[in-house]
Amino acid sequence: MTDAPATPPRAPEPAVAPRLIATDLDGTLLHDDKTVSDRTIAALAAAERAGIVVFFVTGRPARWMDVVSDHVHGHGLAICANGAAVVDLHRGGRIVEVSPLESAVALAVVETLRSAAPGTSFAVERTGGFHYEPQYPPFHADPTAIIAPAEKLLAEDTPTGFDQPVLKLLAHHPDMDPDAFLALARKAAGGLASFTRSSPTALLEISGLGVSKAGTLARCCAERGITPEEVVAFGDMPNDIEMLSWAGTSYAMANAHPEVLAATTRRTGSNNDDGVATVIERILEDL
Repeated sequence: MTDAPATPPRAPEPAVAPRLIATDLDGTLLHDDKTVSDRTIAALAAAERAGIVVFFVTGRPARWMDVVSDHVHGHGLAICANGAAVVDLHRGGRIVEVSPLESAVALAVVETLRSAAPGTSFAVERTGGFHYEPQYPPFHADPTAIIAPAEKLLAEDTPTGFDQPVLKLLAHHPDMDPDAFLALARKAAGGLASFTRSSPTALLEISGLGVSKAGTLARCCAERGITPEEVVAFGDMPNDIEMLSWAGTSYAMANAHPEVLAATTRRTGSNNDDGVATVIERILEDL
């Protein structure tokens, strides 16, 4: 008869009682089919009842937040586009704060990446919609999208609606390794803008210099008198690393990118195993 395998020791819960939970969505809170499980819905609601604010912090644009809009409670806010927008989900996804990428800077990034990584195609995420180049592989059909070269999509003499702020520039390469593409882009143009990635493909998300999930979350917390030590954060991809490093307590999902696992000391189950809900339930038990 062999002994049963020992249960892994449980990580100690936060030394300071949490006041805010910050969680990424895709690959973290959402299952792979982009749904929120009943267990997770119950855990989020229980946290809010216990007085813990829940913030969704995502690379998604406001128009893709319908999957969780019913689960933001008191404050109604979410941080979208990797920190470039704060959105009021109680008011139909209205954008209430923007940290834009200036068009001239975006054009400079396009020029730099075209030279550094030939074959790169681009898309432009504005507050009013998504537009892309003919070679760019759109992941969600958008009937209002304008398809044109990035230079035209970012020019000042553009169609109505193009005067709206740019939230993100996206760059896709059909052949490069995703992490190698990110490293190359940061080396070539990191002084112009902030580069990160959350897709399994070679798709980069480019924001204004210094814009990140962490920076916008920090401002939202400061407005509420919440310190980093009172924040518990969850994530799985490189665009979460700054937020996870900023928060007093952070968890990498079991399915997380190796760099995320290296940047955090705590682990939880995968997104498909409700890893976020597991930790929230433990926190509430300890409270």
